[in-house]
Amino acid sequence: MIRRTLAALALLLLWPTLALAQDAATSPPLPRVVMETSAGTIVIEVNDRQAPITGANFLKYVDEHRFDGTNFYRAVRAAPDLGLVQGGTNNDPARVLPPIAHEPTTVTGLSHVDGAVSMARYDAGTATGDFFVSVGPSPSYDAGRPFSIDAHGFAVFGMVVEGMDVVRGMLVAPTSPTEGEGFMRGQMLEPRIDIISARREAVPAT
Repeated sequence: MIRRTLAALALLLLWPTLALAQDAATSPPLPRVVMETSAGTIVIEVNDRQAPITGANFLKYVDEHRFDGTNFYRAVRAAPDLGLVQGGTNNDPARVLPPIAHEPTTVTGLSHVDGAVSMARYDAGTATGDFFVSVGPSPSYDAGRPFSIDAHGFAVFGMVVEGMDVVRGMLVAPTSPTEGEGFMRGQMLEPRIDIISARREAVPAT
């Protein structure tokens, strides 16, 4: 009797773990985007589960080829291996789609860790087709932290899973000493790093 009771208790304790494992096994993989640039290839995993609005927006730009022919145009260096690189449509009216609702990290549970891909914007709710990649952890870009640089934070929606060496190379690429307005002066890449194409990675047949 005692042995059966202990076995039942053990099964109950294991049940959440087994359920989580089953969910992981049955959930489809997150979409990935292969971005070919003049500096090399970057693969971005888009978390459209935790950031459904922002993830869907990025994938729409990809599916409509709106990133093809754009570039990475900005590198912000906080330290030799810490900062961000920014790219996308650069507010080109021929490419941008309507702004999307802001999904803060306090809602999505994501964070600006090394390799995180996040939306560039002005005010919350103005993000369109520009994004940046964190090089090194940048928790001050998250929402709701005592040291957040913006109360709303920036909307993380993905992660670079291949090609961070390419991104790190962009961070230390040459910049113009005169281009850029205000605090962005000296942060504009010269020459720009072209985004040749951005396509969804084919999902292997099962």
